[in-house]
Amino acid sequence: MPDPLQKCFSEARLNGLTLRNRLIKAATFEGKSKGGRISPELTRLHQRIGEGGVGMTTLAYCAAEADGRIHEHMLYMHEGIREDLERFIATMHATGAKVSGQLGHCGNFSKNREFRGKRPMGASRAINTLGLTYGLPFAGALTKPQIRERVAVFGRAADFMKSVGFDAIEIHFGHGYAISQFISPRTNQRKDEYGGPLGNRMRFALEVLDAVRRAVGDDFPLLGKISMSDGVRGGTSYDDAVEIAAFLEKGGIDVIICSGGTSSMNPMLLFRGDSLLPGLLKQEKNPIMKIGMKLVGPKLFRDYPYEENYFLEQAKRIRERVQCGVCYIGGVCTSESIATVMSEGFDFIQLGRGLLYDPDMPDRAAIDSGYKNGCSHCNECATLIDSDDGILCVEQPVNFTLT
Repeated sequence: MPDPLQKCFSEARLNGLTLRNRLIKAATFEGKSKGGRISPELTRLHQRIGEGGVGMTTLAYCAAEADGRIHEHMLYMHEGIREDLERFIATMHATGAKVSGQLGHCGNFSKNREFRGKRPMGASRAINTLGLTYGLPFAGALTKPQIRERVAVFGRAADFMKSVGFDAIEIHFGHGYAISQFISPRTNQRKDEYGGPLGNRMRFALEVLDAVRRAVGDDFPLLGKISMSDGVRGGTSYDDAVEIAAFLEKGGIDVIICSGGTSSMNPMLLFRGDSLLPGLLKQEKNPIMKIGMKLVGPKLFRDYPYEENYFLEQAKRIRERVQCGVCYIGGVCTSESIATVMSEGFDFIQLGRGLLYDPDMPDRAAIDSGYKNGCSHCNECATLIDSDDGILCVEQPVNFTLT
């Protein structure tokens, strides 16, 4: 086995945690938590991936509070799901995989029918395009006392997540959600100490990181997913990302995950491959939203052909800038790609679509230096997040069948 592959498939330390290898299932929302509960199908998806040899799986989008959900079928961290989470985590541990939870908040971007507040709140006032037909057309700007309370919400959620048995927490700093709404100059028009230059725009992110660290302790692993670029004019740039990573390292993050794009403005920068638009139109049941998607779709879902390791060159800039751990994500579907990423000094790799196509990818790549995953990057899996059954590989639909 070549040395870079040996590195990937050897035990690795993540702060106080030992992983059996350096492959991590990415936090891709599963769409299998109807009513905000963990379903057998959600458990089976992660269990099967654990059985396939991944070092750690990530439960996607664990909202810090009820109003932090994009919609009502997402999990939020509260005592009512403690036993569900404890059973879920125990099932994953039985496969040999560790378990991370992605801690996030939607901020000003919500279509939650169970929204409890007056309106979604983010860095600045905005039109909540996602909520136009759900009675939530406007988003407000958080006041300073509200910012302090939201920071505390993240800390309480992290304390809860550690208490139920998560091995690590991935804080979502990217993709256009609540924290990145402060980081990005596109969505942050504040004139106070939370707006303006990057150091100010990072203030909320660093306060959240500090609150989470205080809640879980120094030896508990914290990962942070960032958008290296928003992919839109006036948004976070690749140059910004290098400094964002440095701020997070100074703030005490253990691992930075180098992602990109925004869910609401340019999702294809992250996905690459076939457009999400046809599949999303097929799933959309609201006729008004469908018309809107047809009108803005060509601009929103831009053409980015798939290629292996498509974020590598930009992620290398972050690897060179910081001393903390760095996790690569973006177009790893072969043993050759794994070896390339490892040889560039990255500590971990996150996998998404490839694991839906072949949940045994880690075990197979470990013994076959010529392994090639069969994922065609059609992206139909991602368009199914709001479907009745959630995400699945349309080419390999039996991968996660309940037994």
